Amino acid sequence: MSNLISVEVIATKILLIRGKRVMWDRDLAMLYGVPVKVLNQAVKRNLKRFPNDFMYQLTKQEVANLRSQFATSSSRSQFVTLKQGQNIKYLPYVFTQEGVAMLSGILNSERAIQVNILIMRAFVKLRRLLLSHKELAIKLEALEKKYTNHDEKIKKIFEAIRQLMLPPEEPKRRIGFHT
Repeated sequence: MSNLISVEVIATKILLIRGKRVMWDRDLAMLYGVPVKVLNQAVKRNLKRFPNDFMYQLTKQEVANLRSQFATSSSRSQFVTLKQGQNIKYLPYVFTQEGVAMLSGILNSERAIQVNILIMRAFVKLRRLLLSHKELAIKLEALEKKYTNHDEKIKKIFEAIRQLMLPPEEPKRRIGFHT
């Protein structure tokens, strides 16, 4: 299973919608090897397991935004069916990490279990990446603060060097009798 689907491929299918990292029902159905309709029916039969923070349905506006966002991207194949001017019959559902974990319980197959493990690894990998980026941003900000006043000092040093590079002024004529 892990040979067929890599964690990196799964990570590309994780989107940020409404401030949460989610996966589309189409992507999950493809990964689990079931039709989208079957996945959504299984969810509807077990709706108590999926509160709003585990799964929610996208609005028409969100679908339109995703359509325009990925219109030119060849990596998002599920949007091929959502071309401009083409309507979709049902608004898609998206699942948070917790919702994906719950899916493996209702789609009780060997493939669902293996895919779920890979998806959880992808979510964890993304979280680690985000934390490392946040740490780097904090360190960069500290460096910027540390060296902000150095710019002024460096400018003063260059000014002093330029002053030293100027040719010496002609000595002024002395007042009085000269021989």
